[in-house]
Amino acid sequence: MANDLTILLNRLGTEPQVASELFALVHSDLQRLAASKMRNERGDHTLQATALVNEAYVRLVGADKLAFADRTHFFRVAAEAMRRILIDHARARQTDKRAGLQGQVSLMEGDALFAADPSRLLMLEEAMQSLEAEDARCAEVAQLRIFGGLDIDRIAEMLGVSSRTIDRDWKYARARLSELLADE
Repeated sequence: MANDLTILLNRLGTEPQVASELFALVHSDLQRLAASKMRNERGDHTLQATALVNEAYVRLVGADKLAFADRTHFFRVAAEAMRRILIDHARARQTDKRAGLQGQVSLMEGDALFAADPSRLLMLEEAMQSLEAEDARCAEVAQLRIFGGLDIDRIAEMLGVSSRTIDRDWKYARARLSELLADE
């Protein structure tokens, strides 16, 4: 499957008609990733996992001159697209409610790292941007854990470093995000 996916990703830039074939190949992985992320959202969320997958996919294949080097790059970009969609959705909801940012965001072990409240998700986004300015790899590890739903070993494989390194980066990222969120 990895070879088929890489071939389709390479063809996507020159043959837009392969988008549907590519979608069929990655849909189950994207659906699983989106379902994982939606479990962490509030119960009355208007965005469903399938809609998140579809919107992310449209953004991925609809972007001008976006090329994917391989399967790893595609799923990195997909995780970022899902993150952006959830952030945009939270911002829109926050704007609709005209509420201020309040409350604390707690970070705990595992995939459920942020609260479902849109204002808390926005606080997390600001903290992630600060972390990215300080340490890009730790921010990427946090993004892949939080929004990509990936485990330490998979992230290590994607980034080409040891699991111990990713574990250290993840511990640092969690601690730093907690500090940044506490400051808010």
